[in-house]
Amino acid sequence: MSFGNAFSRSWLGVWVGLLACLGLHAADSSAARSEVAATFATNRYETRIEHDPDGIGKFYQGREIAQVMGHQAADWLERPEREAEEHSEQLVRELKIVPGQTVADIGAGTGYYSRRLASRAGPRGKVLAEDIQPEMLDLLTNRMARAGITNVVPVLGTEKDPRLPAASVDLVLLVDVYHEFDWPWEMMSNICRSLKPHGRVALVEFRGEDSNVPIKRLHKMTEQQAKTEMSMLPLEWVETISALPWQHILIFRARSP
Repeated sequence: MSFGNAFSRSWLGVWVGLLACLGLHAADSSAARSEVAATFATNRYETRIEHDPDGIGKFYQGREIAQVMGHQAADWLERPEREAEEHSEQLVRELKIVPGQTVADIGAGTGYYSRRLASRAGPRGKVLAEDIQPEMLDLLTNRMARAGITNVVPVLGTEKDPRLPAASVDLVLLVDVYHEFDWPWEMMSNICRSLKPHGRVALVEFRGEDSNVPIKRLHKMTEQQAKTEMSMLPLEWVETISALPWQHILIFRARSP
């Protein structure tokens, strides 16, 4: 147990004991305990008044969370030069997806990667294409229908929960989306619950170490920062793939219980 967790639990005990001394009912005590627990959970984040205009002023593990790209900019996801800039086909090959597997595409947007994942998963596999914007999922669904792709399932998630079935996913792919999560710890905790034993997470981010990558600072992440944040979760780092022009692929695996 970390010092932070021990501190939180000890104070929870103090609050509950104080409430008991005041003669509050068990139901009231339980509600107060939940409220205190929520307060401590929120304290893993820091809010600053002065911050980068591209961020939301909320910090996690020293990193400012970037603003979300809205559905109004969906055309950027389908830009003709994207393959040349990101080597998308190579990215998907590096994931070593086995036909028949279930893959979750988090922040799927218009389905740019979902379409590529679908062909790798094959007719016996499926892709859970998750996004928190219904407008994005409408665009995705229309594109899948036009392409005749039937093994992609749209999933409307929330800012804290992708709403994936528990213990059902072989691989979770996050391409240039994790840095925009308003609640990264909560979102990733729920993603971890969706993984099968030894399921994998592929975190793809523009390289924050490289000033030559022409992406805004808050929309990039360093390998070390990504590893630090994933270490808060039941995940273990497996490898970092640096074969792409601008991005790195960090592979993590669900830790054995």
